[in-house]
Amino acid sequence: MEPEHESPRLRLLIGYDGTDFSGWATQPGRRTVCETLEATLSTVLRMPVRLTVAGRTDAGVHATGQVAHCDVPAAALATRSIDGDPGRLVRRLAKMLPDDVRVKSVDAVPHDFDARFSALARRYEYRLSDAPWGAEPLSARRTADWRRPLDPEAMNQASAALLGLNDFAAFCRFREGSTTIRELQEFSWRRDDDGVLIGRVKADAFCWSMVRSLVGAVASVGEGRRSVDWCVALLNERTRSAQVPVAQARGLTLAEVYYPPPQEWAARNAVTRDVRDAADVDGGGTAGGPSGGCCGG
Repeated sequence: MEPEHESPRLRLLIGYDGTDFSGWATQPGRRTVCETLEATLSTVLRMPVRLTVAGRTDAGVHATGQVAHCDVPAAALATRSIDGDPGRLVRRLAKMLPDDVRVKSVDAVPHDFDARFSALARRYEYRLSDAPWGAEPLSARRTADWRRPLDPEAMNQASAALLGLNDFAAFCRFREGSTTIRELQEFSWRRDDDGVLIGRVKADAFCWSMVRSLVGAVASVGEGRRSVDWCVALLNERTRSAQVPVAQARGLTLAEVYYPPPQEWAARNAVTRDVRDAADVDGGGTAGGPSGGCCGG
């Protein structure tokens, strides 16, 4: 029997309310999404389980479309309650997981699939209320507030000016060995029926604190305190800018991770393990993600 069949690779689609978690990554003495899921999976499958995630999220950040994978022996799926069907894990996990985290689907995939390195892009949603009373109580756990009225048109102008392959160092917290060159593919704003500003932010990958800093920068333009030109000038900086405010974590949700067709997974893995350098900005290099990981918080 082939090793891949002996240890099937499982792909999980995950949602969580990040309010009461200290982020995704396991940390000693802290409640995290990864630790909660791994402990529950290990109990259900009666073996240690380790997850690889598409993008680590920071404390307070939510997800509706997080993706992770793990390898488990086929014997662990052969119990009477699972009977070789990974999809049956969804109901088993729902009975055991706390209310603020859910595994929404589980399926077996070839070992070429890697939740992190096979990804083409990640999309986040940011909810921002500029109402004078702040966010509505029923949605306050996932909606940030801004103290001054915001102009969505000005925010869209600033957001559009940041699109493309650039060095986003001004918007990222420093992390040793990580690149800050990213391709920002989509960044736009609209008001929903309740007056809340909804931001869509999509990129091949995100560095530490990037999304919340992007939101803070364009919101500064939206309130009239900064100009679009100021936003564009930030792309010339090579270190984190103290001028860029970081928006609240609670407004941020990882909404979707994009993957190529299965026959392209292996090639994509190879591309995304290559760390970009500054030459890619001038030379129009590939849109591969960094080997340093991703995290939009």
